Amino acid sequence: MSNEFKKRIFSSLILVPFVFFLIIKGSYFFYLLLITSFFIASYEWHLLSKQRSFYYLGFLFLIFSFFSMFQIRVEHNSYDQLLFILLICIFTDIGGYVFGKFFKGPKLTSYSPNKTISGMLGSYLLSISLIPFLLYFNIINYNDVSFFLIYIILISTVSQFGDIVISYFKRRSNIKDTGKIIPGHGGLLDRIDGMIFAFPFAYLIMINNFFDKI
Repeated sequence: MSNEFKKRIFSSLILVPFVFFLIIKGSYFFYLLLITSFFIASYEWHLLSKQRSFYYLGFLFLIFSFFSMFQIRVEHNSYDQLLFILLICIFTDIGGYVFGKFFKGPKLTSYSPNKTISGMLGSYLLSISLIPFLLYFNIINYNDVSFFLIYIILISTVSQFGDIVISYFKRRSNIKDTGKIIPGHGGLLDRIDGMIFAFPFAYLIMINNFFDKI
């Protein structure tokens, strides 16, 4: 096991529970998380974006993304859905990383040489593995499985798309990571690249009453 991989695991074991705690606590804890993350991500985008035609568009998208997180958690008072989306993105990342490293195979895109088809399939498989967990703890019942399967696949797809988009800009800027704030992971934008696309998508689904149909 490489030293970099150990750093990645150690950082995740500390960061993920801490973020979950702030989301569940809500109120000023969540506001602090949101505001701090927004400014760090905005700064990293400022350093990353060499294409001025996308510069301000990127900032507007970040605003909408963090606004979506705020709306889901505060206005809709739904930390469980926020955590569920976050878990899908995390499992998507882990599945892509592990399967891609282990199975390798054909590249998914030239913009991100580390992205492989096996990694994409691993992202779907690991994110879908959340369903047995939800069933076991009676969070959903068997009648809900088909709806949640579609939802997980959609969120995972958007998350992977976001990962590729940020990788495209990193490649254009000739940098490996957007920063060094998270040991083993790089910058914050490296870690939330898929999430900043997944949350607006999930929010649009929510305001169109997707869950009312479940």
